[in-house]
Amino acid sequence: MNNKERLDVLVFNKGLATSREAARKLIMAGSVLVNGKVSDKPGMSVDVNSEIELKEGLPYVSRGGLKIKRAIDEFGISVHNKVAVDIGASTGGFTDCLLQEGAARVYSVDVGYGQLAEKLRRDDRVRVVERKNARYLTEDDIGEKVDIITIDVSFISLDKIFRPAASLLKDDGIIISLIKPQFEAGREHIGKKGVVKDRNIHLMVIENVLLSAQKEGLFMKDITYSPIRGPKGNIEFLSLFSKVPPLLDMDKIRCTVETAHEELSGGNL
Repeated sequence: MNNKERLDVLVFNKGLATSREAARKLIMAGSVLVNGKVSDKPGMSVDVNSEIELKEGLPYVSRGGLKIKRAIDEFGISVHNKVAVDIGASTGGFTDCLLQEGAARVYSVDVGYGQLAEKLRRDDRVRVVERKNARYLTEDDIGEKVDIITIDVSFISLDKIFRPAASLLKDDGIIISLIKPQFEAGREHIGKKGVVKDRNIHLMVIENVLLSAQKEGLFMKDITYSPIRGPKGNIEFLSLFSKVPPLLDMDKIRCTVETAHEELSGGNL
């Protein structure tokens, strides 16, 4: 049984547009989200059970932009005129936010192909690096060392990414990394639906990330939690790293985990 349909058909059938043609225009304008990410191809085959909604009010091409914006604000980071690498760019939520914050240039790196939103592909400040496994990313791929690196990867642990990231970073640069417990905790700590709920496991994960970064000469300087949960409901964290010690105090980490659970305990935001 075929459970997929053209995106423009689904948008029309769900009452989000008055006609197929109107649906096509909405999609091509980047105004339609499929499972939280912008999809700008009307003929794309989509699972009929996907969450499809209009982008109304979302300032970035995906909800990921809201996550990195939180980190930039919480950590007091200036992106203006900085050169950045966005590892795990996907649709480009992080890239979009970096550009809106004034980045001079962003290298959008992803192992996939064709995922980056069209409006970002057309932006002269964006350098698209596709079909590139970040584990093997080198300065030759980028052509320069950079001021800022953002990381949002799935199905791989951050301990595989910190070494190549450190090699690309200027001595006074920073890394902002999204910590996804579901890809760091180990199978024995993950629930049936792929969700890590135990705050003690969250603490363990963050401490392990801190230690794996330190082995590559990167020091965790600050931490906060994502304002929105991951697709399956996972609480996620955003961490700041630099090449300059000392490390963040563990008390701040414990406090952040506690606050995240208190603030996000109301469901899948």
